[in-house]
Amino acid sequence: MYYAILCEDVENSTPLRKSARPAHLARLQALADAGKLLAAGPHPAIDAEEPGDAGFTGSLIIAEFESLEAATTWADCDPYVDAGVFSKITVKPYKLVLP
Repeated sequence: MYYAILCEDVENSTPLRKSARPAHLARLQALADAGKLLAAGPHPAIDAEEPGDAGFTGSLIIAEFESLEAATTWADCDPYVDAGVFSKITVKPYKLVLP
């Protein structure tokens, strides 16, 4: 089943994101390589794809896991967690309807 992992950033997370980004992206690439990643990306703090100094307010990951517990465990081990980027993570079951 798919799970939506909704992550909220701490204030001024940009420097923290930069330091942990390569490891964060490597984990996402592993999910993609396994055919389990539906979508992943950050939420810009302003209405722009590249928010510059405004940075990001969080991230969304939608991926397939065996259970809610497995998805939560995976999310809790993200390098952004260790770097202090996320202030809150919510994991919910997700049902793909379209496309």
